[in-house]
This record gives sequence, structure tokens and C-alpha cells, in this order.
Amino acid sequence: MGHHLVNPDRRYDRLQERLDRNVTGAPDSPAFRRTLEILFTPEDAEVATQIPTKPIRVEKLAARLGLDPERLDERLTAMARRGLVFDLSKGEKRYVSLAPVVIGFFELTFMRAGDDLPRAELARLFEEYFFEGDGAFAEAVFGGHTQVGRSLVRETALPKDATEVLDHERATRIAETATSAAVSLCACRHHSEHLGTACDAPRRVCLSFGTGADALVRTGHAERIDRAESLRILREAQAAGLAQTGDNVKREVGYICNCCGCCCGMMRAFRTHGMTNAIVSSSWIMEVDHAKCGGCGKCAASCPVEVIGMVEVDERGRRRKKAVPDASLCLGCGVCHSACRLGAISMRPRERKVFTPEDTFERVVAMAIERGKLADLLLEDVESLPTQAVGRVVRLLESAPPVKAALAIAPLRSAFLSAALPLARLATGGAGSALS
Repeated sequence: MGHHLVNPDRRYDRLQERLDRNVTGAPDSPAFRRTLEILFTPEDAEVATQIPTKPIRVEKLAARLGLDPERLDERLTAMARRGLVFDLSKGEKRYVSLAPVVIGFFELTFMRAGDDLPRAELARLFEEYFFEGDGAFAEAVFGGHTQVGRSLVRETALPKDATEVLDHERATRIAETATSAAVSLCACRHHSEHLGTACDAPRRVCLSFGTGADALVRTGHAERIDRAESLRILREAQAAGLAQTGDNVKREVGYICNCCGCCCGMMRAFRTHGMTNAIVSSSWIMEVDHAKCGGCGKCAASCPVEVIGMVEVDERGRRRKKAVPDASLCLGCGVCHSACRLGAISMRPRERKVFTPEDTFERVVAMAIERGKLADLLLEDVESLPTQAVGRVVRLLESAPPVKAALAIAPLRSAFLSAALPLARLATGGAGSALS
């Protein structure tokens, strides 16, 4: 590929097009174009357009680009420190992947402070891109059923006999079992700080775990902490009235955010653009005992997505205000339970347990199917996919609604199906035949 083949005037166009192929998308706009020009040098942009969605060995990427491995290593290291690529290690092997907009270089731009970037200008540009346009970016990110983040219920709000709560639903269990942990600034509140709109909630509360934590520490975006500090931060955030959201997977949960309704990007998308599926709810839902409710409104004020109304009801001939939630929109976070001093709010299990993808691979593939991005995800290097991975893709396609599955595989028939289905049949015992 020669790095001399790209017209410099087209580098940022090609980069935007490349980022838009990610499952969370990156629609074009003047604000986004200016953001890319600030964050990426022209040379960075040229390299970035050639980095695949899946992590790739640095040596393999160098061969693909026709670049000296040492020089490419230096450039990628600098890009990782600026939050433009994810820099991952497995043993002695080093992998990189292009960071999407979210969760990606937006967060990494604001997860630390410093004067290395014009963060005030970037904050204005991201704000325009995310919230002041036509909603194209919000639709690209949240336009499906499967989402990046999910709500975590407060464990103190659960009934004492709630034995059915799984490990991935408990923030404390995630923190206790993580192989490593790190803390960063809350990107959303730091972003709002540069706009002059930030609330006074704690800033140093963004938790990452496992390989993600290791990578963020290595690139200077996070500070390593121990298990006790992780648990202390969770308690601090709860005391501050923050809702906890986490990585939407069962295994190897990568992060826990401690979110306020006013600054959190996901919660603002919920309220500003009506993207009520921006955050996957927990498997719990609030319930109000109107006999105990005093109508003070503290629960409504505490709700990060403003789905609790104060409604006048007739009570023994007198009009009194009572809390009435919109059950269809409740995140099941349990913040309202902590806000109520009268014990009028409890959390009960939803009639149907909320589905959580098994791991990041399953989540990304499900998101790609729903958003019509499966071709973009897989076409780059179909034949390098392990047999097991191909089999998992096929199973996910088979479990998707027929129309979505058909749309997802339409661009893939010639490239993906011919290469993948023979392998998938081996991996699934013939399950792939349904797609032939």
C-alpha cells in the first residue's frame, strides 16, 4: 500500500469514511472534520485508515503498509498516547486497533487533563457533533437494540433474599474479581467542565479493569489502583447520587462508569435525542409503595434519566402528590431507592431478565448485525478469522430476526459466505447450512 498513494487533501475524508465503518459509526460533519484535523496529523490519518477493526499485530500492519516496523512502532506509540489507537499486549505480542469515536478517542481525550491538546475547542466540537446537529451520530451509535453500556443496579437497593443476581450484575463483584484495575477522570464531566456546564459530582471515578486497565495505564490515560480503592470509589460515587453503568458483557467486564444525568453522554442521548435505548436497563425495576410515599419528589430529582413523575392522586378525599415512574423507561439503577428516606421505593425483578452478550466479540457482532455493519466488520480479513469465531458469527446470525440477518449477510455473500461457511460447518456441526 504505499503511503505515497494517498492525496493529502483526501486523508481526512478517508479517515472519516474508515471510522464510519465501525459499529458505532462516525457520520460526516464540519465539526467532526475539524476534530479529526486537531487529533490526527495527516500522517496519522493516513496510517489510521489502514488499521483494521479487529486488533492486528504491529509487525503484520507494518508489512501491510510497507513501512519500517520500528518507525511504525514509534508512530503507533505516539498515537496510543493521544488516544487514537488501542494499544494491547498479549504476552510479548503487541496488537493495535483503531479507536472509534465512542467508546474511543472522545473518552481518551478527556480521561486525563493537561495542556497537550486544545481541550476547550475539542469540547465545543464534540458537543456540536454529539448533541447540536441532526442527531445522526446518536442514531449511528444507539440505533440498535444491543448497546455498548448497561445499567448496574445498586446492590443496597436489592431485596435481602435476591439470590438470583449474577456476578456480572454486581458492581462490587466485578471490581473484586478483576485481574487489575485503574481509575481515570470521568470523560463526560471533564468534557462538560470545558463547556462551563459540569456539575459538582466527583471526577476521578471512571474505573477500568483487566487488559483495558493495563493498556490505559501504559498510555498514561489512567492510574493503577488496587481492589480496595476500586470498592471505595464505587461507594463514593453512590454516596454522590451517581448511577453506575458498565460494559455490556458477562465475561471480562472492561469498565464501570459512575454517571450523572446532566453530563453523561449516554444519558443525555436518552433525554436530548429521545434515544431511550441508549443504555440497556438492568434486570430490575423500581416500584413505589404509595401508602409510604410522602410526595417529596426526591426520587424524581435523583433519577438520572428523568422518568419519575410527581402526579396528584386522590387520597381519602385529599389531593396529594405521589411518585409515578414510567416503567417502560426505568433503567433499574436503584438511585431513587437511595434517595427515598421513607422506604417507599423498592426494586423488583423484571418479568423477563435482560439479555447480556457473553463477551465483547458477541456484543460487537450483534451490534454490527443490527446496524448493518457486519460487512464492514468482517470483510477486511475474512479468511484470517479462526474457525471458532466464524462459527460464533453464524450462530448469532441464526439467532437474529430473519430480516436483519438477511440484510446483514447480503453484502457478504460472495466474500464472507464462500470463505466462512465451510469453516462454520466444521465449528458448528453443520449449523452454517442455514445461510447457504
